Amino acid sequence: MEPQILGVVVMFVATLLLAVPLGRYIAKVYGGQGVWTDVIFNPIERLFFKASRIDPVKEMNWKQHLVVLLTLNLIWFFWAMFCLLNQSWLPMNPDHNPNMTPDLAWNTAISFLVNCNLQQYSGETGVSYFSQVFGLMFLQFVSAGTGLAAAAVVFNALKDRTTDKLGNFYNYFLKSCTRILLPVCILVATIHLFEGTPMTFKGIDTMTSLQGDTMHVSRGPVAAFVAIKHVGTNGGGFFGANSAHPFENPTYFSNIVQMIAQILLPFAMVFAFGFYCNKKRLAWVFWSVMTVGFLVLVVPAVITEVHGNPYIAHMGIAQPGGNMEGKEVRFGATASAFWSIATTVISTGSVNAMHDSYMPVSGMNMLLGMMINSFYGGVGVGFLNFFIYVILAVFIGGLMVGRTPEFGGKKIEAREMKIAMIIALFHPFLILSGTAIASYLTAHDTNMGWWFADAAGKHNASGWLNNPSYHGFSEMLYQYTSSSANNGSGFEGLADNNPFWNISTGIVLLFSRFLPIIGPVAIAGLLAGKKFIPVSNGTLKTDTGTFGLLVFAVKVIIAALAFFPALALGPIAEWMKTPH
Repeated sequence: MEPQILGVVVMFVATLLLAVPLGRYIAKVYGGQGVWTDVIFNPIERLFFKASRIDPVKEMNWKQHLVVLLTLNLIWFFWAMFCLLNQSWLPMNPDHNPNMTPDLAWNTAISFLVNCNLQQYSGETGVSYFSQVFGLMFLQFVSAGTGLAAAAVVFNALKDRTTDKLGNFYNYFLKSCTRILLPVCILVATIHLFEGTPMTFKGIDTMTSLQGDTMHVSRGPVAAFVAIKHVGTNGGGFFGANSAHPFENPTYFSNIVQMIAQILLPFAMVFAFGFYCNKKRLAWVFWSVMTVGFLVLVVPAVITEVHGNPYIAHMGIAQPGGNMEGKEVRFGATASAFWSIATTVISTGSVNAMHDSYMPVSGMNMLLGMMINSFYGGVGVGFLNFFIYVILAVFIGGLMVGRTPEFGGKKIEAREMKIAMIIALFHPFLILSGTAIASYLTAHDTNMGWWFADAAGKHNASGWLNNPSYHGFSEMLYQYTSSSANNGSGFEGLADNNPFWNISTGIVLLFSRFLPIIGPVAIAGLLAGKKFIPVSNGTLKTDTGTFGLLVFAVKVIIAALAFFPALALGPIAEWMKTPH
């Protein structure tokens, strides 16, 4: 086995070996059982609840959970807007970075609030240290905690019982941040410190290169930022180049750590469901379906990038490292291709190579990972998205075999199916409608002043695209797909920092974050209140390979019907044009 392939296999296997015990630990945290972090965090949590006058043992129904979730997120949005619009005079700004424009602050605040981190500003030059730490890094913690807490509510609802009491959201949320996210982040940040990642509040340093050139090198509290960006599947980089930057991702070992960090919790949450609900076999079925989907996407991408660019090969030029355009020699084509699919399947959105430089097949598979958006998915919300497909599969499977659609001993009826279908179809609606509008404006070279003006003062919509034809369409399709999937990565040939892209993607970000949380929580809450029906010979079994195949088929069919016409105009057409 080649060393690069071996490195990828080691990353994946190590993540799985860590995820199973972590899933058991998470189940204990949400189940109120004793864990080793109690000694550290129990006194802190008691102080917090006493000061805030919140009763953490007061049970809530699913509607009360959603009210608290949405209220907290509204408060955090206004706080982030304040930081970004006033950072020039706020403290911790040694490099004197200016305030953001209102439309860019709107986009950035929403993006980090919804766990997307679609960065349409330029990393270290766009925000101050105050905004990085108390605005954006704060949102990276609480947005991930929100997703985990919402998943905990669904776990509670799927237990074999009848109830309308589904725990306390404040308790789930705080424990998600203190007992799960924080310990793992401390470990990941410490490893990065030893690998050479900066952790300082000093400003730009002036250095002289070996050639005698004067360079101004940005630094900052990078190690802490890198940890939560991956553990929380946020993806927003401290630097503009994200994890392709040598300070943010210094070595191949740090690359392995970051790769494991971003896959770990999505894996672990599936197993946590199995331990929490005592449905371990079903959890393995879910994980297997996700893994098959992941492998279907990652294997072709790795093969394509390792084989190199057909245009260059057609000219008789050797490519011993594969397609290395836009990639780091520290990681190579294999590790970069693995990262690109993992970060889009998981909805992290970080990059260690430039996605705009990947081959068409790789670009298409990145898009598909985000379009399906439930092969692992982000922390907490990945499981919620998968739950929607499970409900659809149960209903379809029940109709096919003539049995009553049931999941977890609860009947799936019209109300649950309507919610599931709305959530399943709203994702492609946001992506395709946004892309259609942008394509129309580009084709007509629209000149509408402020709405399209970029930082350089350009007003024409055709100036958005750095690449013509099919690849240019893929840039726009990718931007809305990334926004709707709460991913944050981009085909960075797109000039996206203007009011049109900032405002339109901000709207997509809001709808695509909260509806896919509201829907599964509502379905789970409705199911929890129904009479529990023990398993019988007439029950459609869901912890089997056959049901797993059905769930996978439902995902593929919905994705094919919704997205392949658009993919045919972008990466598929581009692939057909390349020499073979």
